[in-house]
Amino acid sequence: MYRTLEELTDHPVFHYFAEISKIPRGSGKEKAISDYLVRFAKERDLEAIQDEALNVIIKKPAALGYERAPAIIIQGHMDMVCEKNKGTLHDFENDPLQLRIIGDMLYATDTTLGADNGIAVAYALALLDANDIPHPELEIVITTEEETTMNGALAVDPAHFKGKMLINIDSEEDGKLLVSSAGGIRARQNLPIIWEPAPKEAVPYRIGIKGLKGGHSGISIDKERGNANKLLGRLLQDLTMEFPCFIQQMSGGLKGNAIPREAEAIVRIHVGDQQKVKEKIKQWDETFKNELQSSDREVSIAFERSEAASEAVFSKETAAKAISSLLIIPHGVQGMSMGIEGLVESSTNLGVVSINDAELTFESEIRSSIKSIKYHMVTQAKAIADMLGCELSIDADYPEWPYDPESKLKKLFEETYKEKYEAEIEIIAVHAGIECGVFIDKIPGLDAVSIGPDMFSVHTPDEHLSIPSTINNWEYFLYTLKRMKDL
Repeated sequence: MYRTLEELTDHPVFHYFAEISKIPRGSGKEKAISDYLVRFAKERDLEAIQDEALNVIIKKPAALGYERAPAIIIQGHMDMVCEKNKGTLHDFENDPLQLRIIGDMLYATDTTLGADNGIAVAYALALLDANDIPHPELEIVITTEEETTMNGALAVDPAHFKGKMLINIDSEEDGKLLVSSAGGIRARQNLPIIWEPAPKEAVPYRIGIKGLKGGHSGISIDKERGNANKLLGRLLQDLTMEFPCFIQQMSGGLKGNAIPREAEAIVRIHVGDQQKVKEKIKQWDETFKNELQSSDREVSIAFERSEAASEAVFSKETAAKAISSLLIIPHGVQGMSMGIEGLVESSTNLGVVSINDAELTFESEIRSSIKSIKYHMVTQAKAIADMLGCELSIDADYPEWPYDPESKLKKLFEETYKEKYEAEIEIIAVHAGIECGVFIDKIPGLDAVSIGPDMFSVHTPDEHLSIPSTINNWEYFLYTLKRMKDL
């Protein structure tokens, strides 16, 4: 067991993981890490390409004896989801991550760890830096903005590659081989705000939903965890039906691809109703605790006096449409696969509610492993927006990765796993966006698989990485690269 970071970073993978953890790399803010990768390559006399989207492609010639083996594309992404615990003073645009070891797990301190997908970058750097690892010609591509739009992968020029086999290192379960993933699209419903003067006798209060686990909106969508935005809608609907209650602000969630853990609203209520509202909120607190006792037992509702954000509140019409949006915009599993047992086929996540002076925005991440169903859910979102007098915009559309039972890479990874561990590797599909789908769409005939070590609670401040699994997965990866001489 590694007891200190100093001991851990003697291992090449963790050495480079610690190095890149010093470099801020939130989605859309990847310039520093992209430049670092280019410098790294040039310092080792390796060919490096940095495109306008800040993707980096690094090429390394085949090791001795592997000149006739087919070139292999190795792929991951450099950006990370930036979430932190409330009250944490971490600045994701400037501060390094504070790594720490607990048992045999690696964490950051009160923030996401960025193992998704910093581990792919660390694997790639360790591989590029080594001179004693047998491997075919390598075409390593590290993309940007995977966690938000996949615009990095979508911008990659396929003319840079001659390889027809791709190993993606963005999986989160050791001992499993990922061979298929969902496609996705982002939908934003925009509700214009009509403002009215706040009643003079009404005072502002903050209502906050907190204590939920959240999680990746693809991987964890079937865990039946609470969505703070949806819970807030139910609470506000009840309050506005029973009391004079005027909404000033509404927000929830930070990322479209994360199930929202917190949401809040600023409302104005009459002073005489304060105790009754407090009792009503206590009832809802008990209701949510009962409903979510198996998935989110720490859920709670805060109710406290607030500073006046302004002297304006939503009009009655705006408030009704905002609450209706929270209530009827879908969230959760929309369909299960009949072909792969236990696989979510389609889902949607109401991940972010945001506000400015002109409008409220409700952002959903729509996913499906079937293209026609994905676009059907967009049609449903458009119908809801039209019904509420809102505009719907869509972007970040990325393709699914279809299962190929004849994949040569799949067969090789199955064989090497059995040779190394005398066991069968588990073949899986995932209900999440994997860049393999984009590359398969770009490069006709591309064969792909995805591997990775055990990670937990990704996209949350509790994200952690198994140290033994990372080392084991690295050794399995190198073992398989060595076998590629025979392909």
